[in-house]
Formats: sequence, C-alpha cells, structure tokens
Amino acid sequence: MATVKKRVDAVIVGMGWTGAIMAKELTDAGLHVVVLERGADRDTQPDFAYPRVVDELEGSVHRRYLQSLSKETVTIRHGVNDSAVPYRQMGSFKPGDGVGGAGSHWSGCHFRALPEDLRLRSNVEQRYGRNFIPKDMTIQDFPVSYEELEPHFDHFEYVCGTSGKAGVINGQRVEGGNPFEGSRSREFALPPNPNYLGAEMFYKAANESGYHAYPIPASNASRDYVNPYNCQMGPCNFCGFCSDYGCLNYSKASPNACILPVLRPRPNFELRTHAQVLKVNLDDTRRKATGVTYLDAQGREVEQPADLVVLCAFSLYNVHLMLLSGIGTPYDPVEGTGTVGRNYSYQNLNRVNLFFDDSVQANAFMGIGGGGATFDDLNGNQLDNAKAGFVGGGIIWARQPGSGPVRGIATPPGVPNWGSAWKKSIKQVFRHSFYYEVQGACMSYKDSYLSLDPTYKDGFGRPLLRMTFDWHDNEIRASKFLVDKAMDMCKVLNPVAMKGDAKKPGDHYNITQYQSTHTCGGAIMGHDPKTSALNRYLQSWDVSNVFVPGANAFPQNNGYNPTGMVGALTYWAAKAIREQYLKNPGPLVQA
Repeated sequence: MATVKKRVDAVIVGMGWTGAIMAKELTDAGLHVVVLERGADRDTQPDFAYPRVVDELEGSVHRRYLQSLSKETVTIRHGVNDSAVPYRQMGSFKPGDGVGGAGSHWSGCHFRALPEDLRLRSNVEQRYGRNFIPKDMTIQDFPVSYEELEPHFDHFEYVCGTSGKAGVINGQRVEGGNPFEGSRSREFALPPNPNYLGAEMFYKAANESGYHAYPIPASNASRDYVNPYNCQMGPCNFCGFCSDYGCLNYSKASPNACILPVLRPRPNFELRTHAQVLKVNLDDTRRKATGVTYLDAQGREVEQPADLVVLCAFSLYNVHLMLLSGIGTPYDPVEGTGTVGRNYSYQNLNRVNLFFDDSVQANAFMGIGGGGATFDDLNGNQLDNAKAGFVGGGIIWARQPGSGPVRGIATPPGVPNWGSAWKKSIKQVFRHSFYYEVQGACMSYKDSYLSLDPTYKDGFGRPLLRMTFDWHDNEIRASKFLVDKAMDMCKVLNPVAMKGDAKKPGDHYNITQYQSTHTCGGAIMGHDPKTSALNRYLQSWDVSNVFVPGANAFPQNNGYNPTGMVGALTYWAAKAIREQYLKNPGPLVQA
C-alpha cells in the first residue's frame, strides 16, 4: 500500500531546464513545490569536477550522464504495420538523467525560433498555396507569436549568459549578427566566443558564396558573468568536453549552475531524487489531477498529493506519462482522432567532413559546444521552398564541440573502417580535418506518432512508449539540397578530400547512429483541442491542473536547436500560471 505524503501546492516531475524554471517561478509565487527526479542529485562539484569528468570512455561509451535504458526506454518502428523493437543502446538521441537532465550534457547552442517558424502552416499556405503542403503532412501554427515570446527568449538568454551578436534590435539592423532574425529588445548577455580555425574558414566560404554568416548563439560563457539570479559563470576554456558531459568550469549554462543555487536553500522547495514517477493520479471525473504516484529510492510506492502537476521530464517521457495516466485521448493514425502522441517529429541532421593537408592545423581535440558560425540564408522566408522543392528550411554551421579517439575520428572517402590503412589515415587526418553540420527542419506527418507498446513493458511493469517514425520524401529532398549547398560552398576552401552524408531516396531512420537529441511533439500546443493536447499556455485541454512544458509541445521542428524555444515557452507558461491560473484555477483557454 502506498505511503501518502502531505499535500503540496505543486509537484514537478523532472529537474532539467523546464523543471528548474518552473520550480523557480512557482516558489517565487510563494507555492510549496516538490520536485521528483528519477536520477541522482548532480552538481558541478563533485560530479563534473576535473579530472574525472574529462573521461571519454565514461562519458561517451559508458554514458554515465545519460538515462539508463535497462529499466526505462522506448520501442521504435518505421511504419504502422511494423513491429517495434526496444532502444537498448544509446544511438540516435540521448535523454539525460539526474538533476540537470539533458540540460547538463547539452552542447549550449541557444537559438530563438524565427517569427515565421511560429506560424509555419499559415506562412507556407500564404506563400505557395495550400496544395504545396503534402496531404499527409500535419504541420500547424504555434498558438503563440514571436512578439509574445520575445521577453521570455530574452530572459532565458540572460539566465544562461548566452554569448552572441544581435542582428536586429528594436527593428534596427545591427552589423555582425543575423540580419534575418526576429527583432530583439537588446543585445546578447555576452559577446561571441572566439572562433576556432574551422569557423574562420566557414566565414570565408560563406561570404564568398553570398551568405550572411554570424556567430552561433552559445550558452557557453565567453567571459565571466553573473546572471539575473546572481549565479556566477566563468569563461569557457575550450576543453573539448561539452556534448555528453557536465561542465567542469561553470562555463556552460545548465540548471545546475544557473538556477539551482537559488532554489536549494528555499524552505518552500523540496527536491527528491531517485524518485521514479509511475503515473499522474486523477479524480473520478478524470478532469482533475490529484497528485502523482512514484517509487522512492528504496522502491517503496509513494503518493504525493498536489493541487498542481507540472510534467517536466524529457519530451518523450512527458508523453509517456500522459498516455499511462489517461490524460487526453491517444492519437489514432487511421481515424485521425485523438491528440496525445500526435505530431511526433525529429531533426534532419547531416554532416560534411573536410580533410586538409598538414598546413591546416584544425586541432579537433579543442572545442566549445555552442561556439562557431552559421547563416540563415537557406532558412525561413529566405529560402524559396517552391524552387527548392520541400517544406521547411535549415542551417549550415561550423561547430567544434571537441572530439577524440574514443568519440570517433572521421576518415576520407575510400578509407576502410578497420586495419592498417585505417590506422594510417586517422593518424594523418585527426589534426587536419573538421566538419560542418547541416541541420534541417523536420515536419510532422499522420503516420509519425507516439503510443503505448502492446508487447514490451518497462522495469516497473508499464507499457513502454512506442515511437513510429521514418524519413519522408520531403526531409530526404531537404537533406540533399542542404548538403549540396554546403559542399558547393566548401569548394573555395580547397580541401584535399570532402564527403557528405545526405540522405538518399529510400533511406530509413537509423536508431544506431547519433543524429540529435531534438525529439519533438507528441503532446503539442495548439488553438484547437481536436488537433492538440495542450492549449497556448501548455495546459492540458483535458485536465486543467496539469501543465506540460518541453519540446513535446512543438507541432513540428524548425531548423534550429530547440532549447531556446523550450525555455521561452516554459517562462511563458509559468507567467500564465502565476498571473492567471493561481487567481482562478481552471482552463485558461475555453475549448
């Protein structure tokens, strides 16, 4: 029988970026908040301390900072008639674990969405007509505008000490930034990070191709900084251990470094780690949550009653908890009914590797997760989609988060994958090569969705979450188009060899190769409860005291990394809770 705890004002599931933001905002409002984190407590000291954290074997092979797949994972299949299989080894994407979640092992790339990204369907229909959108494509407008989110984009960037260069401030163009971005209210918190050699060469290639290159907005501090919460950050030292690792230097923004120092001493904040939430509890009407049930560190079942439930787990597991708890109607791809699980999307990531002679000292072992350069000439309204032949856009960027022998060394075309010829090649190319990534948008489709698996169960006896996803012709065409543009651009750099990995017709989604952790959708926000699980404030249409922030709310994914958008939407939802919901609990938008 479950132990029943004393009722609290709010319970939050997960302590990544969204959980930390919500906990800060709700405790600011005077609420008693309990956060339940399935993993261990982690902080810069001692968990990310030097020299332990700079261990490629532990971080990139044993996956110390990532979710263990032995008890909880997902199953994956390409189509509705296929059998799904469990995701048993980290490959395509990397959910985090422990305090900080994926916010502790991310790279630091911190983009805002373009204004047109937030009204994608309307924008495409206005530019090209309704028939340009494939019939099986289920893209939607976000129910919130760039102008509404701008203060929250700005605040999150200042919380993270984001380094960058504005391109448009209060409607005025600023030299050196992105000329195509939405207007900002002020400059970035910090100036851009120094460039590595590959980024300097990227500027040359982009400029000679007529593109408008600018520094990648990076939540890797370019100098010492104190954020609005009085949390201190130090300048990045290019250690090369960013992606997959916690930051040893308080340089990469994370919930651990940028928010938790304020939260931990608060008497109305309680963090319980090793707390595996099993379900959200609902009352007899199924329209109100009464709290959650979880297993504590000793495996004992505990019920935590609460007036407000906020799901802040990794995006996939937010959807999983909704399905397990009966919050909303599961999506049916055949009938086109239901909303929970609908509009799953991903990221269309590709790469171009460049190999040079000994005169180019790339020093790939150095790195900074979010630093580098990119451009938006092939993204948003800058791209003529009718001419390009697909919906969506993307960016080409120069970024060097650090690499090493354990993490893998790319080799030129024609080099075998093992043996003496491979050894000779990696010795030659390691210090004289770098890559540019091609990151494209990913649209949503009727046959791409999340559901409960009818066969496999997790270590707690619950059905696993099942992902049904494959590449569509639109994303395959986009991949080839963007990679071709990148390779054409790079010819001016005169590499000894070059290779790209554009998708080809008939290619299927491969779960064994890392592509990005940018899993999106499944519990999307929208104007209509018939086609969305959440309203414009990330509040469940069906259970009004449940809010679900995260990339799960995206109706589709744009060409950028999602973290900046996730943070802004969380602050947006928290503001609505504080200023509207707490004064009059109930639906904030009438269905």
